[in-house]
Amino acid sequence: MAQRLKILYYEVIVPKLVDRFQYKNMLQVPRIQKIVINRGLGDGSQNAKLLDSCLKELSLISGQKGVITKSKKAIAGFKLRQETPVGVSVTVRGDRMYGFLDRLINLALPRIRDFQGVGPKSFDGMGNYSLGLEEQLMFPEIEYDKIDQVRGMDISIITTCQNDVEGFALLKEFGMPFRAS
Repeated sequence: MAQRLKILYYEVIVPKLVDRFQYKNMLQVPRIQKIVINRGLGDGSQNAKLLDSCLKELSLISGQKGVITKSKKAIAGFKLRQETPVGVSVTVRGDRMYGFLDRLINLALPRIRDFQGVGPKSFDGMGNYSLGLEEQLMFPEIEYDKIDQVRGMDISIITTCQNDVEGFALLKEFGMPFRAS
């Protein structure tokens, strides 16, 4: 089954972007390539139970299994050894990506207390957008009673845009709630 945002993209957003930016070729129209969800473990890197719960939570949120990221080298100041787990990452593409973006925009972000919108200045210069969330409880898949600790996550939306103006227009058409700057 095709995702709601995927159908919206092809039927509504593409024609609007072609009119606005005067693209000559349909392959020039920006699209979302992938969404990367990343969570650092911090001081819990020695705790295997915490690692498993983070993996389980990200797989519930994203719909696919995460990957454990490990340190590349030892840093004594951080009490970090080489190959120690330091985080969990999930990359979603295709229909799962559109489903996650739909849940993020329409369910999770409005559930944040005192939510004014996401910052419009978090673009990287190439049209990719990143945002940080302070807790995982805003996603409806996560039950409050089953979490060990409230932990945040970083979400990066990777697009095929050439600049931030195109990226902003693309995400705005998807319904991303940007706050007025």
